[in-house]
Amino acid sequence: MTHRTWTAMARFLPQTITLVIVGLSLVLFVSGFGFLTAVELKTLDLRMTARGPLQPGGETVIAAVDEKSLAELGRWPWPRQTLARVVDQLAAQGAKVIVFDMVFAEPDANIERSTLDTLAAEIRSKGILQGTLRMLINRKQAAADMDEIFADAIGRAGNVTLGYFFHFSGDGSPEGLEHFTPEAIAVSTTLIDASRFPVVSASADADERFIPRAFAPEANIAPLAEAAGSGGFFNTLPDEDGSNRFAPLVIGLGQNYYTCLALAAVRAYRDNASATLALEPYGVSGVGIGKQIIPTDEAGRLLINFLGPPRTFPHYSIAEILAGNVSPDAFQGKIVLIGATAAGIQDLRVTPFSSVFPGVEMHATIIDNILHERFLLHSSTMRFFDLCAILFFGLAMGLAVFRLRPIPGLLTALCLVALFIGVNLFVFFKLNAWMNLTYPIAAMFLIYLGGTVLHYFREEREKKKIRGAFQYYLNDSVISEMLKDPARLKLGGEKKNLSVLFCDIRGFTALAEKLSPEELVARLNEYLTAMTQQVFAHDGLLDKYIGDALMAVFGAPVDQPDHARRACLTALAMTRELDRLKNTWQEKELPIFDIGIGVNSGDMVAGNMGSRMRFDYTVMGDAVNLASRLEGLNKVYGTRILVSETTYEAAKDSLCARELDRVRVSGKSNPVAVYELLGDKTAEDTFRDWMERFAAALALYRQREWDAAIAAFEQVIALKRDDETSKMYVSRCRTLKMHPPDEPWDGVFVMTSK
Repeated sequence: MTHRTWTAMARFLPQTITLVIVGLSLVLFVSGFGFLTAVELKTLDLRMTARGPLQPGGETVIAAVDEKSLAELGRWPWPRQTLARVVDQLAAQGAKVIVFDMVFAEPDANIERSTLDTLAAEIRSKGILQGTLRMLINRKQAAADMDEIFADAIGRAGNVTLGYFFHFSGDGSPEGLEHFTPEAIAVSTTLIDASRFPVVSASADADERFIPRAFAPEANIAPLAEAAGSGGFFNTLPDEDGSNRFAPLVIGLGQNYYTCLALAAVRAYRDNASATLALEPYGVSGVGIGKQIIPTDEAGRLLINFLGPPRTFPHYSIAEILAGNVSPDAFQGKIVLIGATAAGIQDLRVTPFSSVFPGVEMHATIIDNILHERFLLHSSTMRFFDLCAILFFGLAMGLAVFRLRPIPGLLTALCLVALFIGVNLFVFFKLNAWMNLTYPIAAMFLIYLGGTVLHYFREEREKKKIRGAFQYYLNDSVISEMLKDPARLKLGGEKKNLSVLFCDIRGFTALAEKLSPEELVARLNEYLTAMTQQVFAHDGLLDKYIGDALMAVFGAPVDQPDHARRACLTALAMTRELDRLKNTWQEKELPIFDIGIGVNSGDMVAGNMGSRMRFDYTVMGDAVNLASRLEGLNKVYGTRILVSETTYEAAKDSLCARELDRVRVSGKSNPVAVYELLGDKTAEDTFRDWMERFAAALALYRQREWDAAIAAFEQVIALKRDDETSKMYVSRCRTLKMHPPDEPWDGVFVMTSK
């Protein structure tokens, strides 16, 4: 694969990663990926509990079979005569609807009635069950028939709704339900006919496969079902984690559909309002009571808007009700749900608010949701918004992560996630709508992770490339700093204020003549290694080797505010290192040489210069050229280190130097002051007298007092016999004395060669 192909692929890789993750998230969302769906359900629970409890409407109360009732009225199940008393008491206190969250599928187990039946049979067999005895036994049998007593109480109240439940079977052969013959199922189905949806509207291509299908009903016994005339199933269909969040409002059996207990209670509360079921190609489109439409999913399930933890609805102990200790107004005109709350009866459910939530209070919650239309919306419209959220926030995350640096990208990613969570919570708390939280966040997280990994590999590649390119030009500490922002090393340059050092060997041609090529290379490598080490020691950039010369840059590519001082200290360290080498060479009786160093500071262009295939990091500009000229001027003044005026001004607080001359280099009209670098600040005391005498002699020279200047320079030479600069000035003064310069004379030395 060509380099161009790899480059094109890398250019579109961010867009590819973003689109792949967004597309995958959309597919998983539509298909209902198990793990993420389970996580979303848990986040729904958190949002519901974070919202806090809500106040119920007040139409629904609970008559509880609680621990107190069991202690006072006996263990469960109670005789149905006791339940008849409960119905009578609630009816007397004005309950509008009485709902039993329990099923009475078997006749009451009554020992007294069984004994009377046995006695009557024996008397009848002896032929003496006649007249007054027959009336007496019949009266006693009737008094002992608890089911009839219960049925009579239900009939008198005229507002009782009974619960029942369905048996389910996935394969049509239910284990343990063999006694449900087709005839038995037909009889049981007749007993629940009052809970059938009276109105079912279905389009021609309606899809009913989402609706739960039952195998057989477990109905109440005939006397009770006929006396009540109203009922509904109380099946719950927990989610995979065992929690109850959805309530099935409709279950199918055969060709018919049946209402749940809560829906039946609301119908009775609204004076037997009509119930409707609408079926469309995508499943259930809605469940209606009168003119009210209850929002459901395609399976006819209502998302329960739990109002709070257990006992959010008023609870009244049945023991207290029968004892007459409950205010008569407690049940007036209300729906009274009779159900078990005692832990021993085990009618407890897992809900978002509690893992021990009474089943009867779930029905109360559903009833309250319907009466006050306090629904949590989770319709196909909300799913469309979920798809839009995955798409929008996923693409936004892709734009942010792949275009920004890691830290700004992280902050932007956090802001996007926070924005989405804020919108999601607003929709939930204020609009009562369930907007998916997990899939958009998962998409954003994966895109951010993909962007981070891509950034990492890109940066590692860049760092490897930079480290490989600069390991011979910079020390490790500078490379590490530079790797923090590799973007600075893009092809091209930028204008910066830097310092440049040129170092060249004096008398290299003569040295080359004395040594063999092998010896010359070995000596040159030893020398350049030592000089390069000093550049690295002061965090300089080794720009290049130019034959026997060396060029170094300070202040780039990593910013160094004290680049001028670093360059000067490097120059001093180079001369000290050369002196050490010279001593070694002299001991080995090897030829020696000296060096000249020029340092200048100023504005120059720094950057990667070359082509896209190959480039070098370097500097260019007039300031660079001046440094090279200063290195050459060492030959004129007999010095080792010359620095420009700009370098001296930037580093004079930490260095010792003397002004040598004002020079106009080739190609420049403006003169520059030239300084000889002598040492660091501690060297001033050593050179103070000599420097002051030289400065005085230089002033006389610039005043064109040649004789006085010659005498002054000779005094400097007497003080420091190896001062080649003073010797040069003596010769120059004598020449100017014989050939005076033209007027006006500014004392500037014109450098005619490079």
